[in-house]
Amino acid sequence: MHKFGYALITISFLVGAYLVSLDEYSVQWGIYVPFLVVGFVGIALIRISSKKKTHSKETFNENIAVLEDSLSKLISNLKMLDEHKDEFNVYSFHEKIDELLIDDINKFVEARKTISHVYNLQIYADVMSDFAGGERYVNRIWSASVDGYIDEVHEYIGKAMFQFKEAETKLLKAKNDASNLPGDNLKIAET
Repeated sequence: MHKFGYALITISFLVGAYLVSLDEYSVQWGIYVPFLVVGFVGIALIRISSKKKTHSKETFNENIAVLEDSLSKLISNLKMLDEHKDEFNVYSFHEKIDELLIDDINKFVEARKTISHVYNLQIYADVMSDFAGGERYVNRIWSASVDGYIDEVHEYIGKAMFQFKEAETKLLKAKNDASNLPGDNLKIAET
């Protein structure tokens, strides 16, 4: 359905462009409008196909695993940085952040919408509030490293780790609470 939608959009665009180029002063609206509608149908088919894929059980389960794994790696990498913070040159600390944290932050952000689909908006808001706080502290560490403020780098490692731990705790609590409910907690995927 996805490819068919793109084919309709392509046909609509090509025919529409051809019809518009036939006469520089007028457009043959009687022929142009039906092909415009064909393009809109293509867009609708792509959106429907994408929504089905995005709201599938498999996608939800994969994204929940990505969210948990990303938070776990962020916490463990921050813990390692905290334990070895005196061994790193303050001016190279931002390189360690880029190396150890950025990929997991990006993976979490890509999968974050699943939280509201699987659990609810309040849990999404709670988890994302803590995650965003941790991300802000990571950005602060990065900036302090570039500017050479070693005390600030050391201070905000613990703060970032705390925020990510809070996000992880809330996410795991939501998962545990949902698994204690009778039936499947991914009912939204079936609708």
